Amino acid sequence: MDERDPAAEIGPGVLSRAASVVYWFLVVEVLLVLTTAPGLLLVPLLAGDAGNAPLVALCFAPVGPALSAALFAWRVFLTDRDLSPARHFLRGYRLNWLDVLRWWLPVLAALAVIGFTLANLRFAGVPTGYGAVLVVVAVGLLVWSSNALVLSSALSLRTRDTARLASYYLAARPLAALGALSLLIAAGGVAALVSDRLLLLLAAPFTLALLRNAEPVLRDATGRFTA
Repeated sequence: MDERDPAAEIGPGVLSRAASVVYWFLVVEVLLVLTTAPGLLLVPLLAGDAGNAPLVALCFAPVGPALSAALFAWRVFLTDRDLSPARHFLRGYRLNWLDVLRWWLPVLAALAVIGFTLANLRFAGVPTGYGAVLVVVAVGLLVWSSNALVLSSALSLRTRDTARLASYYLAARPLAALGALSLLIAAGGVAALVSDRLLLLLAAPFTLALLRNAEPVLRDATGRFTA
């Protein structure tokens, strides 16, 4: 049995530790780009027509499993860091992709319906406030998804249990929900004010920030279901 300490690969020096951090960020970022870019590259070609909302949502299908794999890898980074981020990312992807898609695809379907409805509000003749309600629902779904992502990446749960816990922690850990909302606003700001490409290139630090923000949720859920 190999008793090798993972930290021994890095070494005790400040430079070696700093280099390992940079290496982790680069590898996780490259893997996030590789696993999401095939779908996301099509989004600009489809986004001009509201009727393409289902296809745009389908382009985002790989994003959920990729983010989950990054969260899985970052958990190793924060606890037993070694120099194999790609191995941890790919292991997280293999273990969690199906569990994530079981709730991620319905979320995307709901967001596609909301997006299509918002794009056609002026033709439907409904009150303006209805659009604001839909925006709030969409944001709530994304904040809920942040909880579901973290839970799916750390625990092996049935889909309905993931959904229930993600909803429960919105109220039970409101600071984590507010933190996820802040990250969502920051991501939207980067995409809107600078470039969505830059947002993709910042995916690694954003996923690490999401994991750190969700630590109270993970501590409580892990204590309940792995004790």
